[in-house]
Order: sequence, then C-alpha cells, then structure tokens
Amino acid sequence: MKMTLRFTTLCLSALLSGAALAPYSLAQAAPAGALINLPDFADIVEKTGPAVVNIRTTERVKSDPAQSAQGDEEMQEFFRRFFGVPMPQQPTPSPRRRAPAQPQSQEEVPRGVGSGFITSPDGYIMTNAHVVEGASEVYVTLTDKREFKAKIIGSDKRTDVALIKIEGGNLPRLTIGDSDKIRAGEWVLAIGSPFGLDNTVTAGIVSAKARDTGDYLPLIQTDVAVNPGNSGGPLINLKGEVVGINSQIYSRSGGFMGISFAVPIDEALRVADQLKAGGRVTRGRIGVQIGEVTKEVAESLGLPKAQGASVSSVEVASPAEKAGIKAGDIIQKFNGVVIDRPNDLPRMVGSIKPGTKATVTIWRKGASRDITLTVAEVEPDKVAKADDSGGSKLEPSANALGLAVSDLTDAQKKELKVDGGVLVESAEGNAARVGIRPGDTIQRLNNTDIRDAKQFNGLVAKLDPKKMAVVLVRRGDSSQFVPLRPTGSN
Repeated sequence: MKMTLRFTTLCLSALLSGAALAPYSLAQAAPAGALINLPDFADIVEKTGPAVVNIRTTERVKSDPAQSAQGDEEMQEFFRRFFGVPMPQQPTPSPRRRAPAQPQSQEEVPRGVGSGFITSPDGYIMTNAHVVEGASEVYVTLTDKREFKAKIIGSDKRTDVALIKIEGGNLPRLTIGDSDKIRAGEWVLAIGSPFGLDNTVTAGIVSAKARDTGDYLPLIQTDVAVNPGNSGGPLINLKGEVVGINSQIYSRSGGFMGISFAVPIDEALRVADQLKAGGRVTRGRIGVQIGEVTKEVAESLGLPKAQGASVSSVEVASPAEKAGIKAGDIIQKFNGVVIDRPNDLPRMVGSIKPGTKATVTIWRKGASRDITLTVAEVEPDKVAKADDSGGSKLEPSANALGLAVSDLTDAQKKELKVDGGVLVESAEGNAARVGIRPGDTIQRLNNTDIRDAKQFNGLVAKLDPKKMAVVLVRRGDSSQFVPLRPTGSN
C-alpha cells in the first residue's frame, strides 16, 4: 500500500512541476504522411440553424366549473394548514342570487415540444408524425423568435413523417441531400430542441444504413445525441444538407444511450409529396405474407443465392391470388428489381401507385417465371384464423423426417383450397424440434408437390441423409419452408 501511495505522489509531483512530459498530439499517433482534420461544424450550424424550428403543440381539454370550485376548497385547506389563516374569499352570493350552473368550457393546455425544419421559402415544414399527433394547435418558433400558428397538412404514422405549413415568405430553408449516398462512419449533426432547449447542436457519425425496424422504415442509425424534443429535427451532413429526420432512439432508461435513428430524407420526401398533394399517403399491396429465404432453403430448392421473399400465404381475392401466386413461391424480383431481403418487397410494392400493373418474378419448382398483376391499395391487416381441422384417425408411423402423415379428406382439401398435401398426425425428433406439430399440412417436399401420404413417404425414403431437405408446411392460412435433415431410411 505504501509503495502505491508513493508512486502516485511521485507521478503527481512530476505533473505539477511540469517535468519533461511531451504533449500528446494527433500528428504523433497518425501514420507518416497522413493528415488528420477534425470537422468544424460552426459554419454549417450558422448556415443551417435559421431553418430549424421549435414546434410546440397544445390540446383543448374540457374544464368543469365544479372542479374549479373543488380546487378552491383544496387551496383553502392548504392556507389553513401551512399559514394558519384562511385564504381571502370572494363574497358568496345568496341562494336567491346564485348564478345558474355554468356549462363545461374548453381550455388550451400544453401537450408537447418537438423540432422541425423548413423545406420551402413559403413555409412548408417537415417533422415527425408523433410530434403533432393529437394536437389541437401547433405553434412554430423560428430562431429569430418569430412565432407562427401552423396548419397540419398531413401525417403518416407508418413512416413517422408529417408536413405542416406556416404563412410566411422568403423564409430560410434547408437544402435537401441524398440519403442513399451517405456512408457508415460519415460525420453528421443534429439540431433540435432536446428537453425544450432550443437550437441545440449535437454531432456524431453514421453507425449503419438501412437499419430494418419496420416494413416502410429503413432507418439511418447514428450515435448523435438525440433526446426528447429532438424528434422531427434534421440530420445534416458536412455539406449542410439534410439527409434524415431524427425520429427515435434505442434506450432502456428513456434517455440517449448512444443509438439513435433517423428517417432517410429520400423516403420522407416521397411521403411529404403525397401529403402535400392529397393530405394522405396511398400505398400499393399485392396481398402476400412473406418470410425469409434461408441458406438451407435456397440450397434445397436449387436457388443460386439465399435471397428473395418466401410466400407463406396469399390473401383471398388479392392481386397475388388473381395472378396465380401461391404459397411456397419465392419472389425474386419486383418490376425487374432484385429482392435481396424480405423487407425490400413491401417497400417496393408500397411505392407503386394502386391500379398500376407490375411484373413479379417468382421461383417455383426449380424454375423462374414472370407473373403480371395489378397493384391494389393497402388496407387494414387481416388476422389469419387458425386451422383446427381434425383429419384422419389413422396412426401411421413416423418416416425418416420424423413425420407421421395421413391423406387429406376431400372436405379438408376444399376447406384449405388445395388439390393435395398430407396432414401431420405426429412429429418427433428433428421435426418436433423445428416446431412442426400435429394439424399442420405438408404441401411440398423440396420442389415436388405432395399428392398423398404414400407418395410423400416414398419420396422421403429416397432422401440422402447427408443432405438437407425442405418441406413446405402450412398452418392455418400461412405456409413456410422448414429445413429438415433425414435421419435414415424409412
């Protein structure tokens, strides 16, 4: 312990005496010939700051005179307890002169604070939908302290984008950038009103692009400090261009924890244009439920890559059903654009105007084919009903995939709207571990449609135990490819 204390004292003495300690510099740490310049945000903030606004919202609530009277009585009790004297009272009118009961009135109370930015000289402002949601009145304050009452043009919850308008001319505005061109590691800054502190500037880097958090939100992830009140403010690059709208954070405490997300400005502008034109956003739909194409599924079906969207179910009377798309199809392209991940498809379809014809490229039974359909408009999601059908009472033995199956009855085929397939009576081993259970139906093995139990068991018996197989399992209204490895011959 003494040695430790003495060493600390010596080090502290050396520091205080200014002993020969060479100052550390970035130039010393950098490789020879390298030049390190840290960004100076001052000019960017000076240029862009005036176009960033504070947004204050209020809502109207009903006020009850009876509650006000009760509040007066509570205040009287407060004065008696803490000051020892009654609060001065107004004369109480006599019963004969008492005023009639007052109807409930409305009063305006504060609701929330957020941020936004001006996109046009005539006063259009972009912000988050959750900033203005439920607001009765919206007030916008500029950096020069001018305050305007804003009109909500429209908002879209799916992307958390809203467009509002103030009446003004020659207003400062932000230059729109290209969010597709940003790179991970690039410096960005945010300007907003965290905790009501107007025109606060924070900086950081882009942590990741196109972070999947929802069907229509491929968000930009950053480590820029974003807190309550920053919502709706701009994410700005080193050119002074807005590349995103700060929207949400990842937090376990409610405060900033180093991860924040912004809506890419390209996505936000598409929404804002529709809001400006009609006050709402319309999106296309084709009526399919989709899932991921895993490496095992791709190899078993003969796909060159593990990409695309696997169709798990097709909605009745939807564009997809009318065009002939079926559960088990793999959607590879939409209008010629490759579907890399499942979430790519709803974004592509959603950007198409309802009523437009589109070409869908699917993979079915080892070959690609193009299907033309007419895109419909998005409607509320339908809840699929579970399939509680019974089936045969036979008790067949399990095959090499761990599945005991029986033929579907004509009634079951009619109910499921299928021509073939087998009913799972029991699942054991690998089949049970991957989640297959009695009541499921098997529609396909690798690229072969299943007609009945005899055919299915015969195909399973010929499988190579060293290779993975996939079965198309249907449960209720949904179908999904499930990889299974045979354990041996039947």
